[in-house]
Amino acid sequence: MTLVPLEAISARLEPRKRLLGLDLGEKTIGLAISDRRLTVASPLETLRRAKFTKDAEALAKVCAAQQVGGLVLGLPINMDGSEGPRCQSVRQFAANLIEIAGFDLPIAVWDERLSTAAIQRLLTDEADMSRKRRGEVVDKMAAAYILQGALDSLGRSPPADDAGAP
Repeated sequence: MTLVPLEAISARLEPRKRLLGLDLGEKTIGLAISDRRLTVASPLETLRRAKFTKDAEALAKVCAAQQVGGLVLGLPINMDGSEGPRCQSVRQFAANLIEIAGFDLPIAVWDERLSTAAIQRLLTDEADMSRKRRGEVVDKMAAAYILQGALDSLGRSPPADDAGAP
């Protein structure tokens, strides 16, 4: 499979499959899962980063267990809209999943600007969570924030048509 535009991902999903959202950090990968109707994202877990092959194996297990049909990766675009080295790293991770790990799922990216900051603020101000507890949940919550943004966008978009008809 290839990296696809977000608008095309739902058309490439098998029926009743879900999307897995990823917040790729240097030390962890936050995971979130959608419902089968692709309307609600829920935090799932946080994986400790290892070598790429171990990360890919862990993701493959999650995809199989959760009946995932596609991935949405958070893309850390700069505030001015430009893409820096972290965006290149996310795109390379996606390419490696496809080329090296042989992932046969559609993969899309979604602008994740301010997702971690928004979650940190929510957990601090509204949930009054300790620093230790925030550290345990922030990555999977950020992944849910990213995935929910993508799902909301998909809900507003007309379904993609492979034939290209309007």
